[in-house]
Amino acid sequence: MSKTTLTISAFIFLMSGFLQASDKMIYGDDNRADLYLMTASKKAIADSVVSLWESNSVKPYEAGKVKLETINFGERLNLCPDEKFREQPIGAFCSGSLVADDMILTAGHCITDEAKCATTKFVFGYAVKAPNAQAETILPESEVYSCKQIIKRNVGPEPTPTNPEGVGLGPDYALIRLDRKVSGHKALAINRSSFIQKGAPLFVIGHPVGLPVKLADDATVRDPNPEGYFVANLDTFGGNSGSPVFNAITNLIEGVLVRGDTDFERSPAGCTVSYRVGQDEGRGEDVTKISVISDYIPSLEGASRDPDTNSIQKETYSFIENSKGIDLNSFSFDGK
Repeated sequence: MSKTTLTISAFIFLMSGFLQASDKMIYGDDNRADLYLMTASKKAIADSVVSLWESNSVKPYEAGKVKLETINFGERLNLCPDEKFREQPIGAFCSGSLVADDMILTAGHCITDEAKCATTKFVFGYAVKAPNAQAETILPESEVYSCKQIIKRNVGPEPTPTNPEGVGLGPDYALIRLDRKVSGHKALAINRSSFIQKGAPLFVIGHPVGLPVKLADDATVRDPNPEGYFVANLDTFGGNSGSPVFNAITNLIEGVLVRGDTDFERSPAGCTVSYRVGQDEGRGEDVTKISVISDYIPSLEGASRDPDTNSIQKETYSFIENSKGIDLNSFSFDGK
């Protein structure tokens, strides 16, 4: 199944099927972190990541503001008491990133057609911004954008019981033009090289299970070889679909998170826990390679925003070589 969560109404109606229907998981330690715990460089990146909402979940609130319609994560999924982010709200159904002044990159299964385009809102700023603070769910209406058109889209076939590893799945992406140019947020740079190396360090920023924005780092590329995508051990969930996946050395977008393994399971106590495997175990998470869509994304102004690809390769090779024998789970790479 694709990495997408259900809408609030679907959560309420189809709760019994949610645990089986969604996918993505925890590999090794749970590295997810809220905005206020991110480094300055990653906070700047997170500022250009969006959450995708059904239009009827973004309500007028007061002059110049909107309120996001959410539900409690722990209550809705009957989470066990020690589950991370248990008391936070959920509501977004996918994630995306600003890659040009009026373009959002997301997963193809998140925006299925022009009708879905017309009923989707792209929201900046849905985050927990301070320790012990509530998530920002009342936002300026200027932080909310609509989908004007689908510029380019592709969806590969889903994994099946006879093809669980996803052989032949292919890329999954959608490039969306917004109703207006984005103000107050910078477009993120992409890796315009086709180069992606096994062992390259990665991080992802998005909205797992529709939660406020989260960072998940200390991940690496497992398999760079599938056509149109690569496989990584990223800690992601439904709702992370469309999340930008970054090279931890360069901070460039390497791809779009689109598919993965099981999200949740029931504990012996009868409550719900995140599904966990070892860092190098499990199916892995599929990331559409940015190279399959890069020709449709305009270059950013300024040479410093599009780094030299030869330098990128040298830095990545050096990191992989020097990290042999190092436990990458405990290696914190700030990307500065």
